[in-house]
Amino acid sequence: MDKTDVEMLKLVQDGIPLIHSPFRHLAAELGTSEQEVVDRLKNLQKAGKIRRFAASIGHRALGITSNAMCVWNVPNEQIEKVGAIMAEFSEVTHCYERPRYSDWPYNLFTMVHSYTHEDCEKLAFRISEATGIKEYTLFFSEREFKKTGVKL
Repeated sequence: MDKTDVEMLKLVQDGIPLIHSPFRHLAAELGTSEQEVVDRLKNLQKAGKIRRFAASIGHRALGITSNAMCVWNVPNEQIEKVGAIMAEFSEVTHCYERPRYSDWPYNLFTMVHSYTHEDCEKLAFRISEATGIKEYTLFFSEREFKKTGVKL
């Protein structure tokens, strides 16, 4: 990474402006072209210097205050297929395979968001019906402590 990459990342780490051409705005601050900003971000992502460049939605500010981690006991030979089905649900924001333990049979975790606990429970039931996975448990968030990205 060169000096311009570092400056650019510092400018975007807290978010980009919500304007028509945010990369043009960044380019002006960096003294370069809009295309160069886009190319640099793509190159940094390809090189593994940044994992992703994406929007982060403040779901609580939108009234989506019920959040549940659903843990699923999925047969190992079905994990890929079931995980792909679960990840297709728009209400699922995270879908991860995790190891089982002797006292913890769950190996697939999904985070779901909705307006009420009841809605999250209904969603988990719909996911269960779609996948055929009947053994699951929901853990509801009580409060959010911190939500920030990595800083340079």
